Amino acid sequence: MGGTAPLVNGREGDRKTPLGEYALRFGLYRADRLPAPRSNLPFRPLRENDGWCDESGDPAYNRFIRLPSDLSHEKLWREDGAYDIILVISHNDSPPVPNMGSAVFIHVAQADDRKTMGCIALPPEQMVRLLPRLQVGQHVHISR
Repeated sequence: MGGTAPLVNGREGDRKTPLGEYALRFGLYRADRLPAPRSNLPFRPLRENDGWCDESGDPAYNRFIRLPSDLSHEKLWREDGAYDIILVISHNDSPPVPNMGSAVFIHVAQADDRKTMGCIALPPEQMVRLLPRLQVGQHVHISR
């Protein structure tokens, strides 16, 4: 488990980061912890009831949702700091293909540097340096 996988081989819950080229869509941040990021990428503050659907057979799959929800989902309001800043990329979103993976973000690395479930995690200082350089549609290439 873990590691990377070519996009076509990725599956929901495989814990692999999908290789490929993706466009930046928008960002989310914890306004209770951070000021609005200085960036050309649009950001919106997270709320405690924000989630991301990972229920493969649902029309909301790999989309932002409001909680509570009976659908399987990722909670975006986390106490561990990993989602204090989230960069949403174009992974499996136009349109989402069932079971090809969801909630693949670029986010803040945790203090203990634990592995992600398929996302890209950047140390906080790298994220801060990166934010002013970002814009909608900018491409991110994920490779080994």
